[in-house]
Amino acid sequence: MTMLGTSSTPQCLLLHPDDDVAVAVHDLEPETVVSAGGLDVEVCGRVPAGHKVAIHDIPAGTQVRKYGQVIGVASRDIARGEHVHTQNVGFAELGRDYAIGRDRKEVRLLPEELRASFQGIVRPDGRVATRNYIGILTSVNCSATVARMVAAQFAQPGGLLAQYPHVDGVVALTHGSGCGMAGSGEGFDVLRRVLSGYARHPNFAGIVVLGLGCEVNQVRALTEGFDLPETTPVEVMTIQGSGGTKATVREAAARVLEMAAVADRARRTAVPASELVLGLECGGSDGYSGITANPALGAAVDLLVQHGGTAVLGETPEIYGAEHLLTRRAESPEVAERLLERIRWWEGYVSRCGASLDNNPSPGNKEGGLTTILEKSLGAVAKGGSTNLKAVYEYAEPVTSKGFAFMDTPGYDPVSVTGMVAGGANVVCFTTGRGSVFGSKPAPCIKLATNSETYGRMVDDMDVNCGVVLDGTKTVQEVGQEIFDLVLAVASGQKTKSEELGFGDDEFTPWQLGAVL
Repeated sequence: MTMLGTSSTPQCLLLHPDDDVAVAVHDLEPETVVSAGGLDVEVCGRVPAGHKVAIHDIPAGTQVRKYGQVIGVASRDIARGEHVHTQNVGFAELGRDYAIGRDRKEVRLLPEELRASFQGIVRPDGRVATRNYIGILTSVNCSATVARMVAAQFAQPGGLLAQYPHVDGVVALTHGSGCGMAGSGEGFDVLRRVLSGYARHPNFAGIVVLGLGCEVNQVRALTEGFDLPETTPVEVMTIQGSGGTKATVREAAARVLEMAAVADRARRTAVPASELVLGLECGGSDGYSGITANPALGAAVDLLVQHGGTAVLGETPEIYGAEHLLTRRAESPEVAERLLERIRWWEGYVSRCGASLDNNPSPGNKEGGLTTILEKSLGAVAKGGSTNLKAVYEYAEPVTSKGFAFMDTPGYDPVSVTGMVAGGANVVCFTTGRGSVFGSKPAPCIKLATNSETYGRMVDDMDVNCGVVLDGTKTVQEVGQEIFDLVLAVASGQKTKSEELGFGDDEFTPWQLGAVL
């Protein structure tokens, strides 16, 4: 990455010698002259910060490169110095060289005596938690309001939980499904997998499973598939069987209080960083996401893998066009094929829904400088660092491998993170350029801003300013170390900005597949 310009002119970034565009660090006004690739380039029109400027003439039909990779095709002739965006670049299907395993490398773990640790909670069965919650899982949307009523009994400072300071809270996880659906098939299986994953999550010391009573997703059958350790208390209730709303709230609150008395005995102790499962998410991305926050998070992932931990990348529609960068790092041909099979599934899925994967980026992404899904995906993949791709999981499957893995999730942030937490993520890192607000109970969520302007404007929501990479005050590796250190601190109990604000209950959003009946 090369900084372009002088102290007297606005700066640009040339990310790769083969690139056709440079990225504006600040707004570039017409007739501004920047130096790019050894040439002086006069800007033809206004180029907003984070957007791209052509560093040479690009004929219509020519592939346009950024990061040294193709991000689209010129839809008309583009003059040197012109703003490069949706008005002159479009998506095009490209043949990709998957080169399976070509970039695979030996990853050496640090000796155990040099590995980091954090202050975690070790459950009686050996699972390691980063938080200590009581969960209320709903089998169906019909029990959502009652579940929230139960949780509200414990939400007030000085209330029922005040005598149990080692319990982090009571979380009602509600959703919009569970009935009006087939009692078998893909959609039903996904919902059951999500609820089972949350029930198993070590950050829950105990759970209440609350249903209405007549729904398709019956609570008894649901809980029989949980496969939980005997030491995890599970209370099963239905509103119809308990005598209605008020009776259910009273009884459920009493059972939660009993669980809290036991959960409060938990204490933190030193555990190795290898017990961390880090979920990787980006939302509200901009033209800087692939330059600052995502690569810095990738550097933190490489550190975590060295220490024996696990990181999980998701959002299949937002690696589309960059999946070849992952297949080249695949641990085996089978891992690569599993990823490509999910890509093919998505191509068929969006086609059946009358859409296409290039409908991404969102309006906010485009305003922030992202032109095509190819450009967005190339930046998003950077969150995964540089180590080998060890495994590929379907949505909400338990993550059992160590190292870097991929989970098939949608690009919609709450649905994506819900799948990763169901799979076992006990900390989440979320990068954002536009300024997404988010939380992911029971797993704490660390927010990483891609630029200093967003960080300063939304400082109450952001944990790390990755814009210092653009400012030139820190390197990607230095910010990666900062993120890694913060992950350890948060896993040890330090609250994130999202936790302080109370995010995380309403963001629970299982992926809904299949017909609504």
